[in-house]
Amino acid sequence: MVRYATTFMVTALACASTSAMAADYAPLNCSKAESPAERTICDSYALGQSEARMATLYSVATSLVAMGQRGDIQEAQRKWLASRDACGRNVGCLTAVYDERIQALDGVIASIASRGPY
Repeated sequence: MVRYATTFMVTALACASTSAMAADYAPLNCSKAESPAERTICDSYALGQSEARMATLYSVATSLVAMGQRGDIQEAQRKWLASRDACGRNVGCLTAVYDERIQALDGVIASIASRGPY
């Protein structure tokens, strides 16, 4: 039930706040990809999809929480970016760090959804 609520919330907010999402966190611009990790993500459809999902979840999560928690999520994102870049061209490593970050952001949104009703 919470999974459906989370999916609904993400979809509704993604449709309603497209301009806010781009301002908060834009997915990779592959024409400007510099690091080996970024180039690998741009070369992989699956990693590109993970990047898009993570970026959407990040935007939704940061838009739904109070300022203090938003700062915590943003700091975790900066640390995550460093760990992502440390993977270099290792697709398995990149897949694992994306899965971990997506799960963490899903958890933030599920926690918000569990406090409903909306």
